[in-house]
Amino acid sequence: MRTFHAYQVVPTLPESLQYLRTLAYNVHWSWERETLELFRRLDRSLWENCSHNPVRMLGTIDQERLKDAASDDSYLAGLEAAYISLETYMKSRNTWFHRNYVHHHEKPTIAYFCMEFGLTECLPIYSGGLGVLAGDHLKSSSDLGVPLMGVGLLYQQGYFRQYLNQDGWQQERYPENDFYNMPIQQVLDNAGQPIRVQIDLPGRPLFVQVWKVQVGRVSLFLLDTNLTVNRPDDQNITDQLYGGNSEMRLLQEIVLGIGGQRALEAMSIRPTLCHMNEGHSAFQALERARVMMKETGCSFEVAREACASGSLFTTHTPVPAGFDLFSADLLRPYFSQYVSELTLSFDEFMELGRVNRTDRNEQFNMAVLALRTAHHVNGVSKLHGLVSRRMAQAGYRDLPIEEIPVSSVTNGIHARSFTSSQMAQLLDKYIGGRWSQDVSGAEVWDRVDSIPDEELWRVKQLRKERLVQFARNRLVAQYKNKNAPEADIRMVKEVLHPDALTIGFARRFATYKRATLLLSDQVRLLKLLNNEERPVQIIMAGKSHPHDDGGKELIRQIVQFAHTSGARSRIVFLEDYDLNVARYLVQGVDVWLNTPRRPMEASGTSGMKVLANGGLNLSILDGWWDEAYSPGVGWAIGHGEEYSNPDEQDAI
Repeated sequence: MRTFHAYQVVPTLPESLQYLRTLAYNVHWSWERETLELFRRLDRSLWENCSHNPVRMLGTIDQERLKDAASDDSYLAGLEAAYISLETYMKSRNTWFHRNYVHHHEKPTIAYFCMEFGLTECLPIYSGGLGVLAGDHLKSSSDLGVPLMGVGLLYQQGYFRQYLNQDGWQQERYPENDFYNMPIQQVLDNAGQPIRVQIDLPGRPLFVQVWKVQVGRVSLFLLDTNLTVNRPDDQNITDQLYGGNSEMRLLQEIVLGIGGQRALEAMSIRPTLCHMNEGHSAFQALERARVMMKETGCSFEVAREACASGSLFTTHTPVPAGFDLFSADLLRPYFSQYVSELTLSFDEFMELGRVNRTDRNEQFNMAVLALRTAHHVNGVSKLHGLVSRRMAQAGYRDLPIEEIPVSSVTNGIHARSFTSSQMAQLLDKYIGGRWSQDVSGAEVWDRVDSIPDEELWRVKQLRKERLVQFARNRLVAQYKNKNAPEADIRMVKEVLHPDALTIGFARRFATYKRATLLLSDQVRLLKLLNNEERPVQIIMAGKSHPHDDGGKELIRQIVQFAHTSGARSRIVFLEDYDLNVARYLVQGVDVWLNTPRRPMEASGTSGMKVLANGGLNLSILDGWWDEAYSPGVGWAIGHGEEYSNPDEQDAI
């Protein structure tokens, strides 16, 4: 039999371009526009086709193009400047954290655990707001010099890619991620071998490999079970984000919490503070206590209390149904042996995750475990803090609601990541560079009135024109993928108009976000959309969870309305919402529409990104908008009312 071998031929970087590799493996390029432009200049078409992935781009680009760049003095000068800029950034001690805290105490180490991280579209390990917030948290920590590291999972398929069938019904596909062509690298030990940690599952060991993404000054460690030494079904644990059944979710959370702590130990990292961004990683608190018990001989209660003083739990969930619940029967095979190392019985372990400790019928709640193992707990807006205290009240029966130990820290954004280059240049010119480093400084923003209206309007119109062109190109690709008639493809090349008032609506398509609320009075809506003197257009995007048929139905209704109402050129739905689509939308729309059912929007941050680009918000008074709204920056829908009847609430 003949033997076949597969070879991969990759371009060789000329010596003068070696800095490109260093730049590619630090996703600082995702918010440093001069560096990003270096990759785009190499081959603009390839940059788009590679989903803005510089590592993949350098592995597939034509060798002649690299030779041309290597002999281009202008390009080489820009490359050297970008490399020096990154080196200066990485080594600088002139950061917010260093200026304010380095003299106070020994530098702490903060481990930030999260199920997903939205850093850039070429790392598809995020699904929506939680992940994008976590990505912004890492980027902001890098800029501020906060000694933080992220811990998450590296998904072989990540979250699904969305496309719609002819009827507008969401379909999902799961392409495989090629880790070796992404801006991530294996973490190696002192002998140059990949670091792996072991978790004992029923009847077999599970091995977990560690990868790293460099996010400016911050490291993000990602855990991967897709190893041949694991059983085939165990290799699939880190396949999909929020995929599978309850047992798969439990396994992922064991890997994130227990595996995450063991990975840090294997890298000789002992966090001073562990931040649980949602309850998915709460098992890390048990692992942290187990290690302390083993090293000091203390009891579980002493270890739990000591670890809780260095633990923070942030909840993003506005309803009890949003927390992960596991039955005793599901947990028993995975934790019977483990909890014996904590000197706990299985029943005592279950009590840690029950609101009512004595109720044997109550399931194990990951948020309750997080509450019981962290001394600091917060919601993600003032209103959500109140909602969270109400939800936690059952566990604090003797306390008035205002004394329940749940505070709030309102979510924010990493401004540089979402502000257009044109708007950033305008702000730099009239406000100075501090606007992106010190976004909370009122004295910085006092100077915004110095920006001439004409220049601001020019930037807004330019970004709207680019949004319209982007939407048209995206729609053409969507229609071609459906093998649509040529007449339909010609039609979508002319949808939308740069001079029309442009409203954006893009988010996760959960039913409580009420994406179809604006379809309630279709006759009136059509009059607005088709008004020749004051035309209005709406661009929508978003994914529904694969198991959420209610959310999928909302998408279908919007697509059907657009196709049958005579407003096909005025309302469009863009498939496969991701960070790239999000940037075009928040940078280009005039108004951002948000219609959640109050008080179910824990925070939200998309509207903040619109504000950073000179846009306005039109929203229910919920989440961050409930505390940020003023007539100068947009409009409020309602007056903060809440209703017991959701149908009545929708009608009003």
